[in-house]
Amino acid sequence: MLGAMTMLGSAPAMAADSQAQAATVAASATMAATPSPRAYVDVAASAALYSVEAARLAKTRARSAAVRNFAKSQEASGFGIGGQLSWAGRRVDALPGNRLTRTHQVMLDRLRRARDFDATYLAQQRDLIETMRTFHASYARSGGSATLRPVAQFGARRMAAQAAALRLVD
Repeated sequence: MLGAMTMLGSAPAMAADSQAQAATVAASATMAATPSPRAYVDVAASAALYSVEAARLAKTRARSAAVRNFAKSQEASGFGIGGQLSWAGRRVDALPGNRLTRTHQVMLDRLRRARDFDATYLAQQRDLIETMRTFHASYARSGGSATLRPVAQFGARRMAAQAAALRLVD
């Protein structure tokens, strides 16, 4: 669902990642228009879990103190959104799983292998935050579950706050 990982260096790899990002963002926009409650919970929970796992890596691998501090706030956002999804998901029989989507797993794997960790982490966060802000906002407006719409509003607000925090790091 997300992201260009501009990290491991070669132009063909970066072009392929850009194409993959464009395809996933387009798919996300389509899916975001009318995801089922289960689909919303699955994608949102995966993104939250990715945020937590990537932040944990950043705490030990990031060279910049600003990146490490940003990672702490991303981890808190991931836990916050995950907690809201767990609470609301129980009420709509859509309990979030503790697993990453294929896209988020690929992102995490690339982050683990990144030679320039800080640049890779920040690039992934830019993509993740904007994509998930749009995804949450779309569900908050027109999602099929009245129970999950407030969670989506919360997620959209958290992603907007994280986008502002990320601009301070860049």
